[in-house]
Amino acid sequence: MNWAFGFPSGMHTAWLWYEHMFAFSAGDPSSPRSRELPAGLADRIRPATPVAGRTLPVPPPLAPLFPAGSLRRGTTTTVAGLPGHGATTLALALLAAASAAGSWCAAVGLPDPGVVAAAGLGLDLRRVVFVPHPGNGWAEAAGDLLSGVDAVLVRPPGRARPTAARHLTARARERQAALVVLLEGPAAWPEGGDLALTVGAVEWEGVGQGHGHLQRRRAEVRVSGRRAAGRASECSLWLPAGSGAVEGADPEDRRRQTGMEARGPADADPDDGPEAA
Repeated sequence: MNWAFGFPSGMHTAWLWYEHMFAFSAGDPSSPRSRELPAGLADRIRPATPVAGRTLPVPPPLAPLFPAGSLRRGTTTTVAGLPGHGATTLALALLAAASAAGSWCAAVGLPDPGVVAAAGLGLDLRRVVFVPHPGNGWAEAAGDLLSGVDAVLVRPPGRARPTAARHLTARARERQAALVVLLEGPAAWPEGGDLALTVGAVEWEGVGQGHGHLQRRRAEVRVSGRRAAGRASECSLWLPAGSGAVEGADPEDRRRQTGMEARGPADADPDDGPEAA
């Protein structure tokens, strides 16, 4: 289902299409949610969580990334990483627990969000608004949505203008909504973030010597920013794991695997099993 909204932009009126993904038929009268569909996005959708609750939940594997173990309302979190390194997966996962708990969320500027993969991350698609092609109106769309939802994920098409970054940061703080900004590099957001997550080295698993298929991706995530307890730290995550969700990666697994590769088949222990060689 689509909604079109206009807002003034200089001397003209810009129009954006807001797309909402539902896991049920909007015309099914037996569905109680079908009677609750908003007639206007910004006017009707309101945060489901009281402002008195200053945080939004995040999936348990991501809790160690945040000082309070949750996504704080009114703050800006940047997620940066090269294409294919899992930054989009990490950014969408930040909204998963909040949407599952009943909060409204939005994603702006993701032309192909991969809704099946997003559902695998735990996102409740019935409570997520997608604006895949905002064009030059990406900042206006994100600012509009910050007035009506609990969390907004926005991906600028390039380096954001300082005025746009300041406006959205202030808007999120004013409306007590969580702003998540997806970037290809931290420098693309001139305001910085209360918390900055940077996806570094990645490694896929599942492909053997000419056989198999990709199963999961290990990524090293660096945490910094004004709310990172004054210091930078790193952790290992599966983005995603074999289940499709985000999970913590045990550093010992990497060391054991590296040790096996270093020893080679000839040095394999008998206890490593019949396939060790």
